[in-house]
Amino acid sequence: MAGKKEKIENRKLGTLRARTKNLVPPKKGVKNMKTAMVKHKTEQRSTRILSINPYTEEVMKKYALMSAVELNGQVGKSRAAFMKWRAVPVADRAALMAKLATVLRAEKRNYAELITKEMGKPIKEALAEVEKCAVLADYYAANAEQFLKPEEIRTEAKKSYVMYQPLGLVLAVMPWNFPFWQVIRFAVPALVAGNVALLKHASNVPMTAIAIEEAFTRAGFPDNVFKTLLIDAQQALGLIDDDMVDAVSLTGSNKAGEDIGAHAGRMIKKVVLELGGSDPFIVLDDADIEKAGRTAANARMINTGQSCIAAKRFIVMEAAAEAFTKHFLARLKEMKLGDPMDETTDIGTVARKDILDGLKEQLRDAKAKGATVLTSGQTFTKGLFFTPSIVLNARPNMKVLSEEVFGPIAPIIVVKSEDEAIQVANDTQFGLGAAVWSRNIERAERIAGRIEAGTVTINDMVKSDPRLPFGGVKKSGVGREMSHHGLKEFVNVKTIVVRE
Repeated sequence: MAGKKEKIENRKLGTLRARTKNLVPPKKGVKNMKTAMVKHKTEQRSTRILSINPYTEEVMKKYALMSAVELNGQVGKSRAAFMKWRAVPVADRAALMAKLATVLRAEKRNYAELITKEMGKPIKEALAEVEKCAVLADYYAANAEQFLKPEEIRTEAKKSYVMYQPLGLVLAVMPWNFPFWQVIRFAVPALVAGNVALLKHASNVPMTAIAIEEAFTRAGFPDNVFKTLLIDAQQALGLIDDDMVDAVSLTGSNKAGEDIGAHAGRMIKKVVLELGGSDPFIVLDDADIEKAGRTAANARMINTGQSCIAAKRFIVMEAAAEAFTKHFLARLKEMKLGDPMDETTDIGTVARKDILDGLKEQLRDAKAKGATVLTSGQTFTKGLFFTPSIVLNARPNMKVLSEEVFGPIAPIIVVKSEDEAIQVANDTQFGLGAAVWSRNIERAERIAGRIEAGTVTINDMVKSDPRLPFGGVKKSGVGREMSHHGLKEFVNVKTIVVRE
């Protein structure tokens, strides 16, 4: 007789089959024509996904959205795949992760070029992104068995232990800015724990989304263990509302986080949310000012400033401000703005025209409210380029501080004391990452303990690392990714107690 879990999964499969059968379009002459028209309009609200090169602004490829019938059918296949995949030994799942790392490295150039063409990232950064994905796959290949083995806990009972069992189908809603990395850092730990993944990627990177699925297939993963869904946001929310998935992982905007969180909350589903950031980069009066200034430029301009953990607010003590600004601007002027496919390019295009328009408005607002703007001086008439800019005299009422800036704008805030620096750093709804610069490590660590953020680096820029947990506090999200903490987000932490 099937166990309770098998009965639940079989019931879900039966529901999906019934839904799919009922979603067949009505035949000609159907009596309830009004219902048929509503279904038709729903299907027609958006039928295509476009892949547009932000440098050439050409449409590279068009894709049709999945129909409701196709989506329900795929969820059914993924549910069936989960029932087999969860029984695969962890060691065998981990071995497939090692093969995935091999595939990523073998196809690194092709994947990187695809990333750059779809979202404008400089090719050298795209290559580094794919390599980092391979490093993460290797990490879990080496450590998953240890992380997931049952943990014995001594109590007065004869035996007490904790097991880590998969939840089921995990829906991933992922962004375009690190289109390989964001997906791989979610998928690898989720899959090695025994879950299966359904990916709803950002609508401007469909070619990348398909390539990621193909990478898992080439590595030897069973069919439907990882599946890309070409769907829109409403269809993704429908998967949650209709109880077709068991958990959700989102990396994206706060608005998206609010929507996903609300829908998942109503259905009592586990969520991990990695949302926006307004990371402070604090430079104290005893810092290595030249190194801090040059690193600040790198930290702001990574991925053309389109990163949640990019440094976004530069909080500098008065005694260091002039020298810091000089070194920051000097580094900006060294960085080459240009064709993202050129190996020597440091800063590429922004990913979409609406992002470019938003950056222009944020800079216009700052100027109108009294800011002084310094630029690298590089401009282009072709492609979605934005000239890297430093905003001096930045004040809280300016959009460059009150909103998340997703592009190459760097506001500098001058403060008089250590306490003021901490107050300004924490005066935000976000709490993702932060950096503190000081030659006095004890002083820097003391300040780091007072910063409201998920990650604080000292004398460096914020970077994610597969060995360390990553995530935020406040409106920067809930839950963690990577390390053993991230691996255990999408498992049932099951307690077993044995008595005489």
